[in-house]
Amino acid sequence: MAEITAALVQKLRSMTDLPMMLCKKALVEAEGDIDRAVEILKRQVGKVHTDRAQNVTAEGRVFTRVKSGCAEAAMVEVQCESAPVGSGEDMRKFGEMLVEQLLEGPGASTPEALLAQNAPGGSKPLSEIFDEMVNKIREKIVVSRVARVRGPVDAYVHHDGKTGVLFQAQGKDGCDPILRDVAMHIAALKPTVATEGEVDRDLVRAERERLTAEAKASGKPDNIIEKIVAGRMKTWYVEQGVLVMQPFAKDDSKTVSQALAERGLTAEGFVLWKIGG
Repeated sequence: MAEITAALVQKLRSMTDLPMMLCKKALVEAEGDIDRAVEILKRQVGKVHTDRAQNVTAEGRVFTRVKSGCAEAAMVEVQCESAPVGSGEDMRKFGEMLVEQLLEGPGASTPEALLAQNAPGGSKPLSEIFDEMVNKIREKIVVSRVARVRGPVDAYVHHDGKTGVLFQAQGKDGCDPILRDVAMHIAALKPTVATEGEVDRDLVRAERERLTAEAKASGKPDNIIEKIVAGRMKTWYVEQGVLVMQPFAKDDSKTVSQALAERGLTAEGFVLWKIGG
């Protein structure tokens, strides 16, 4: 059997970025053939996937990237088992590759389609880089969600990396600061829909009828009843988590809709993700 020297182990480690003991075991199995050892290490990633398939991935990180002029934005969620991996350098580098390729490449509607593409610069497939990372970290990692949105749009990721938002508006093009402000509002207050039109119509009808019946029972005239119902419906919409009806977090003297209107914009939609939620 060929001698497994420290230099040979170090060479394999520099090629694969895997722990020394794994490299040494692979070289022993490969009888000192470094090319065979590389293939052995590559095959081991399948065992990692299988052994940890049932493990919970409640940690991770959200990555965003925005094109110049806020013309388009992308977001990727990568889940893992432990907080140190989620905040680690390997995860950061991989996530940034993913979101760059999603935004600058042909696009992808699923994580699988994104991983099938080459990394930015065309060095190698993202799926191969993913397997190398899993083989190194030895933990279940999942590219769980991808999104790409046309502008005007801006993004926000909370400081812990676990909450990410893309906020899309309509109106003038360009990076108005309010786009990011509203994205931060969404991360903090977690609305469920962007506009009143997205609330279930049957629920809206039932609530309006209920409020109207209550107001009529007070004996007030019809024109007053309409104003009472309209005011209470606004409160109800806020309770339902309608973004545009919520008091704006940065200035609660106005609603999000009013704050956007002052900048010539209206809300189009948003994507809100929270790791483990």
